[in-house]
Amino acid sequence: MTADSDRHAMKMAKKKAARDKIMATKTDEKGLIIVHTGKGKGKSSAAFGMIFRCIAHGMQCAVVQFIKGGMSTGERDMILDKFQDICAFHTMGEGFTWETQDRDRDIEMAKAAWEKAKELIRDEANKMVLLDEINIALRYDYLDINEVVEFLVEEKPHMTHVVLTGRNAKDELIEIADLVTEMELIKHPFRSGVKAQIGVEF
Repeated sequence: MTADSDRHAMKMAKKKAARDKIMATKTDEKGLIIVHTGKGKGKSSAAFGMIFRCIAHGMQCAVVQFIKGGMSTGERDMILDKFQDICAFHTMGEGFTWETQDRDRDIEMAKAAWEKAKELIRDEANKMVLLDEINIALRYDYLDINEVVEFLVEEKPHMTHVVLTGRNAKDELIEIADLVTEMELIKHPFRSGVKAQIGVEF
């Protein structure tokens, strides 16, 4: 080995020892409250990545979509076609609020989605429940943030993961979350006149 290789090997050995020492202290296991927010793309995509991980591990899971309507998406079509036995999928919204233009109906649908979400979260067989775009429903006050927070803190089973997506996550939700990721928008093709495309957005 060269001198550079020797130095690198010694440096990596020290890093490994330090890392192993840190990892030895990480012994807790619990169901997490996970929030994906921000203006950048990828909030739902990342959440569905975790759902597909659960499916791959044979873990029962569930999805409730709060805003997105009946439009076909790759993730929904695949789950309904191949994985309904392990992943319940409920599309409860009727589209974004500027499409429905009916606030009372939006509130009604959001409340129905929240009731379904609570039912799925309470079922301890579900190891992960994704509440897709719930932050939008909370932002427009279709749901009471205090009720959502109280339920997650008081009633979520200890080992159940709950993932909540959508822009403008409320501070109260961020406060109780275990893991929060903000997707930052740096560049998006939509601004250059490129429409949403299959395989990228849906």
